This record gives sequence, structure tokens and C-alpha cells, in this order.
Amino acid sequence: MKVAGPLQVGITGSATITVDDTHTAAHVGSGSAAVLATPVMVALMEAAAVDATEHLLDAGHTSLGIRIAVDHTAPSPVGRFVTATAELIEIKGRRLFFRVTAEDGIRQIGSGEHTRAIVSIEEFRKRLHEPSQ
Repeated sequence: MKVAGPLQVGITGSATITVDDTHTAAHVGSGSAAVLATPVMVALMEAAAVDATEHLLDAGHTSLGIRIAVDHTAPSPVGRFVTATAELIEIKGRRLFFRVTAEDGIRQIGSGEHTRAIVSIEEFRKRLHEPSQ
């Protein structure tokens, strides 16, 4: 696997949702409030990172999230349009490092860092079926 070509620091991706009842803390079990759940915001941030890079990886490769550290700093109610953005800030071998943010049209609601690892899909599938040690 090579990490070269169009995959470069500075590329960005985004993902959006309109908060509905299925995205709330009360629905996903991360609290009782009818506001955007932190796990949903995190998933949106990961989706933004995938949007930035997945189409640029060599055939037969994908990326997997291996680390995320974020602050969820403001609530977003049902009906609010939320956009997450990821910017590739560093490439180290097969690891991709992103700065991630989320905003809801009124304010920034979260920010942090996310790391993904580039893997061979075939090798990853083989490892799934190996007995644990």
C-alpha cells in the first residue's frame, strides 16, 4: 500500500444531518435530553473524515477510525441542521490525523482530533476470522 498522490495535508470533507428524534441523547441512551447526542456528533465527525479521504485511497483499501478526542460544547435541538468538517492535518505512514469540528448554523458545537488508519480490506477481513490469542 502506498500513501501518495492526491492524499495530502489540507484536504477537507464534511457530513451533515438535520437533528431528528433518532439523533437525540434520549434516543441513543447517552442522556435524557432531546438534543443532539454526543455519539451522533462523533459519528458525524468520522463521516466527515471519510468524506475527505476515502475516495483518494488505493483500490482495495479503506480507513478505520482508531482514535477520537472531542469536546461537545453546545446543545443542538431537534430540527437544527448540523455540519461536521474534517481537515487532514498530518499523514504518518498509514495513519491519517484530522482536526474535526461541528457547527449547527448558529455556533460551533464541538471540536477535536480524529485519527484513522489505512488498511487493506482483504487483510482486515482475514484478521476478523483469526482466533483471538
